[in-house]
Amino acid sequence: MTRKLLLSVLLLAAVAFGQNRVYELRTYTCNEGKLEALKARFRDHTIEIFNRHGMESIGYWIPQDPEKSKTTLIYILAHPSREAAAKNWKEFAADPEWKKVAADSEANGKILAKPPESVFMDPADFSKLK
Repeated sequence: MTRKLLLSVLLLAAVAFGQNRVYELRTYTCNEGKLEALKARFRDHTIEIFNRHGMESIGYWIPQDPEKSKTTLIYILAHPSREAAAKNWKEFAADPEWKKVAADSEANGKILAKPPESVFMDPADFSKLK
């Protein structure tokens, strides 16, 4: 196989792989004073547990808006498909380590003010993420 043909095959494979991914935008709203506890839970435990369950972390953000910056965490995960996402979340929720981490992190009160908001997305054809 020539180098040019090999590069073409690799590029097509990369594009095909990217098109089979789905991105999930999640927004968490915390109770007042609980954002630092949520950030610590993600930093110290959750991301590692996500990785074990096939959930790829793309990025995590805190809004700049003065009010939302006190109570909001926004992040994006990537999954191979919507079906894989459902399987990943089910396995994550049943993970014994996650159950312990969640319980321990809420020993001084519930962190989230409401259930997380979730939106599944596909990248636009001009997006850097594919």
